[in-house]
Amino acid sequence: MPLIKSETITTRLKRGDEVLTIAVSSPVNNEHAVIEGLKIFEEWGLICQNKVIEGRHWGYFSGEDTLRYKELHQAKTSNLIAFAKGGWGSARLLERHQPWKKGWLLGYSDLSSLLLARLSAGYDGGIHGPLVSSLSKEPEWSKARLKSLLFKKEVPDLYGESWSGGIGQGPLIATNLTVASHLLGSHHMPSLKGAILVLEDIGEAPYRIDRMLTQWRLNGLLQKLSGLAFGSFVNCESDLENNDNQIFTLNEILKERCSDLSCPVIAGLPVGHCRGNAALPLGWLATLDGDKGVLSLQSS
Repeated sequence: MPLIKSETITTRLKRGDEVLTIAVSSPVNNEHAVIEGLKIFEEWGLICQNKVIEGRHWGYFSGEDTLRYKELHQAKTSNLIAFAKGGWGSARLLERHQPWKKGWLLGYSDLSSLLLARLSAGYDGGIHGPLVSSLSKEPEWSKARLKSLLFKKEVPDLYGESWSGGIGQGPLIATNLTVASHLLGSHHMPSLKGAILVLEDIGEAPYRIDRMLTQWRLNGLLQKLSGLAFGSFVNCESDLENNDNQIFTLNEILKERCSDLSCPVIAGLPVGHCRGNAALPLGWLATLDGDKGVLSLQSS
């Protein structure tokens, strides 16, 4: 894990700060959901700059790579860049030089690639949390949690199911498993040594989850963790019949692939593609209590 550069430490938001909303992955075909999400930020006293163009696309992207890259790295620095929608496409922007700027970056799923790359470059301020298009549908506790992170208020602990006991402490990295798996071996993937890792995913069959976690193990990454937690894995059960016990369930795969790790492991955190996607700040010091099934943050 690279040290966070002192000149890049992100300050908390205050009323009157600016939120920039852009789409750098898949096209936005329902601007209404984006507008409803921006209303939440406006209620918090933030000034919203919506740069999303409904229906704009280049194939299955929200625009050509050059256009999306320019929108990500605009000359004007906003206090918060809140991504409108996920899908696929943000990792393509990492082929170019990334002139990261100080500030907050909010998103998850496909946007995990940008959050990880920015952290790897030594910048804090990345939040794995709701997209603008899904923010209005988040439960009140989730919206309150995000607001607390942004405005320097106490953030409550998250509770899951204990799978392996012990207590681990280290910098927090929360990410989509599939997206992060495709960054392995690049300089955009931050070091996991001593980290608390939170993984989530959607639409991946158990055998593919198995394949990805095996890749992480072959690289010695899971073995270096201080703690491992699983968020939601939506639609990740096999659609094959298990009449002859010839397949593994999702939980069987997750448990088996981490059963020999010498760190605490918990599962079932409200993180990821679920209604109630708890915001998690990348790089912050976190404690994972495998005995009680609790993830807690140390305020930054």
